[in-house]
Amino acid sequence: MTTRAVSLPAALSAPDVSWTRDTDVVVLGSGAAGLAAALAARPVRDVLIVTKDTLDAGSTAWAQGGLAAVFDPADTFAEHVRDTLDAGGGLCDESAVTSLVRDAPTAIDYLEKMGAAFDPGADGSRALTREGGHSRSRIVHAGGDQSGAEIQRTLDENAINAGVEVLENAFALDLVFGPDLASGKRQVAGIRIALLNGDGTVKSVGVVTARAIVIATGGYGQVFASTSNPPAVTGDGHALALRAGLTLRDLEFVQFHPTVLWQEVGSTKQQVLISEAVRGEGAVLFDAAGERIMKGVHPQEDLAPRDVVAAAISARMAQNINGVDDHVYLDATHIGERFATRFPFITKACNAAGIDPQHERIPVAPAAHYTCGGIDSNMDGTTEVEGLYAVGEVAYTGVHGANRLASNSLTESLVVGTRVGRNLAWKMPTRVEPVADVVDPQANNTVGLLDDSLRAHVRVTMSKHVGVLRRPDGLQATMDALAIAAEKIDTKTPASRRNFEATNILTVATAVAASAMARTESRGCHRRTDTVEPRDIWLRHLQVSLSNNQLIIDNLPTETA
Repeated sequence: MTTRAVSLPAALSAPDVSWTRDTDVVVLGSGAAGLAAALAARPVRDVLIVTKDTLDAGSTAWAQGGLAAVFDPADTFAEHVRDTLDAGGGLCDESAVTSLVRDAPTAIDYLEKMGAAFDPGADGSRALTREGGHSRSRIVHAGGDQSGAEIQRTLDENAINAGVEVLENAFALDLVFGPDLASGKRQVAGIRIALLNGDGTVKSVGVVTARAIVIATGGYGQVFASTSNPPAVTGDGHALALRAGLTLRDLEFVQFHPTVLWQEVGSTKQQVLISEAVRGEGAVLFDAAGERIMKGVHPQEDLAPRDVVAAAISARMAQNINGVDDHVYLDATHIGERFATRFPFITKACNAAGIDPQHERIPVAPAAHYTCGGIDSNMDGTTEVEGLYAVGEVAYTGVHGANRLASNSLTESLVVGTRVGRNLAWKMPTRVEPVADVVDPQANNTVGLLDDSLRAHVRVTMSKHVGVLRRPDGLQATMDALAIAAEKIDTKTPASRRNFEATNILTVATAVAASAMARTESRGCHRRTDTVEPRDIWLRHLQVSLSNNQLIIDNLPTETA
């Protein structure tokens, strides 16, 4: 199926290549997944981390909840697997889930040995909390609600000490390929990179050749105006993979965190997450009339899986109860003075917004949080192209299915990232020479950039029509709006970080909206208002690719009626 004709660039416009360098492994991105891969490969290989910002600017540092793993003697691997499969809406790969669950405790033990300080329980062992969709307390956390920051700190320090080189303020533009002479197939030969000035303009463009490229660029939360993700999370890896002709899966499954701190009408800033662990400690959701939202909706009520809670909140907001249609309330007042100790970051954010969570209900609303789909790969990070690996949120491994179970993501990043790095330390792909015309994509006319002034329009449209609840007319309106925006892509648009990001946002937004329009059912965190139940015919993964500048959706059922 070919979607509405939206012409997307096959490469990003940038100045000519003026330098080259070579290394063993290039890691794109500096979150938990990329750092774990870099650290595991480093004792044997030369590793270069490329990040468009600073080393700690991605999503990992913002993660509050923690890492899911079986440590409680009363818990079992089978229960963790079952909870993950239940949350995934029938689209998880059970073998991938089982692999993750079995390796999770070892990965967390390893992180602790590297210096991560996890919160202790009353008996001195690691404290374990419970989050939505989990049948047991199995979330290891640090600093109360600052688990991601502790993981980022630990991995940052260990990677630097191990001699991993970091290239900051460097934007990964496009993959460079060459032929594998033995097989005749294309193979990754390197990456085209723009070095950035302090104001985001381009200082120079070069090509780093390498035997392995690891894409670990995170998700695409900034495709939406309302998101818990930091500003750097603009879907760069997804867009880069699409331009390279790779297959992506399940992009319609965007997890909207049910509870971010609602502060003002029309906000397009990164929004502060109110961790699911707050509900794990007993907090309860209410509407503007003081009625409970989750009672009777799901057996686990306020600790139901995230897709269920986000959909219930959105449906209640749509009722415009007491004139309030853009937020509901989370009551954690019963936690009392312990709230500030257990959730110091959330307390600070609430206080900055004029809210005292010890005595007042917290206004909350859903926001784009995590992307379940990504580059088609596996639990070893390998993709369809030799020498190219994908790890973390940018990757589809089969673990998350149609909806991620809380706190499985950081665990997956550590497990898969470490596997990729160790495998590369053991054996590297052969080196191939880059094809000349790929190194210089300016030689063809399939390039261009979207001016950053159109970024807000794309993001607001996505939040309005491709959010928690999706209507067919809204999805069509989105595709029409994106097609009009794509017509403004121009080779004359100046090369800069903001314009690179805007182009990537448009590319990924188009793929997400097209996938959401194609899947005519409701499953996991993809909720359609015209077909509210899952359908067996859709127990399949939609595949998205870019060919001749046009987006292609594959693996549709033969009968969709």
